[in-house]
Amino acid sequence: MKIVVTGGAGFIGSCLVKELNKNGRKDIIIVDNLGTSESWKNLVNLEYSDFISKNDFITQLEENKLKDIELILHIGACSSTTEKDAAYLMENNFRYSKRIFDFCAKNNCRLVYASSAATYGDGTLGYEDNLLHELKPLNMYGYSKKIFDQYVLTTKDKPVQYVGLKFFNVYGPNEYHKGDMASVVFKGFNEITATGLLKLFKSYKEGVKDGEQKRDFIYIKDVVAVVLFMMDNKNVNGIFNVGTGKARTFYDLGKATFEALHKRGMIEFKEMPESLKEKYQYYTEANMKKLRSVGYTKEFFSLEDGVKDYVINYLSKNLKHYD
Repeated sequence: MKIVVTGGAGFIGSCLVKELNKNGRKDIIIVDNLGTSESWKNLVNLEYSDFISKNDFITQLEENKLKDIELILHIGACSSTTEKDAAYLMENNFRYSKRIFDFCAKNNCRLVYASSAATYGDGTLGYEDNLLHELKPLNMYGYSKKIFDQYVLTTKDKPVQYVGLKFFNVYGPNEYHKGDMASVVFKGFNEITATGLLKLFKSYKEGVKDGEQKRDFIYIKDVVAVVLFMMDNKNVNGIFNVGTGKARTFYDLGKATFEALHKRGMIEFKEMPESLKEKYQYYTEANMKKLRSVGYTKEFFSLEDGVKDYVINYLSKNLKHYD
């Protein structure tokens, strides 16, 4: 029986494949659309049985040319919060995901997929993973994820296991190809080592000082652990937050990066692009009760410990792969 990992050359997907390799799984089909991306470098240290392009995969799946698939880890999507092509996001993030879901429902196949904290919008309604229809995402990316979550929960015919994971702000190795969408830790490390200075966005919200915008930052190793937990617990179904449950400021993140580098912190603040100002989340914090209620007991990396591990064991060593 095989495991499919869509987005398997990407940040989270490639880290998952590496962990599956450590656990002895090599009967893995990686699905991705490499194009001109540098994400192919994430494949170099992985063991897998086949690579299929994104479009060929969905065709082969629906024509029943792929046999003995027990589980699809559907991590691949357009994750750009600034993507303006609504038609593309609907096709790529909603309809493509829907076709995978329908296949799993008809073929006794389990599905674990990536949702997003972007579905929560500005957080006015809170961050409980039982909310859905009421949510108002701030961008088209978040909306495309929300409507697939709706489809998963409301459609009658479901896979034998269906799990959606609302990833919050993930950082860690294998994100090096992500450009503007890479984490502030990665971009900050490069900025600090080059200039000795870190620049963060100014705040434009009353009551929130510059650098005190908050996010639930979660280390990739915790994300991988949650996905593996869902794989091991076949009776768990539903949509779950994947964060630490503790919002921290960007100033805290910058400070942790400087400390990991043993450098004196020098932080300045810069203007935010106009295109972001109206779509910016000033606060995210995952409510983790639901994940804990199904038996996930592992403690999450603190911000300081996660940043330290990333900076010392990967970035400072120029180590290009999740190990």
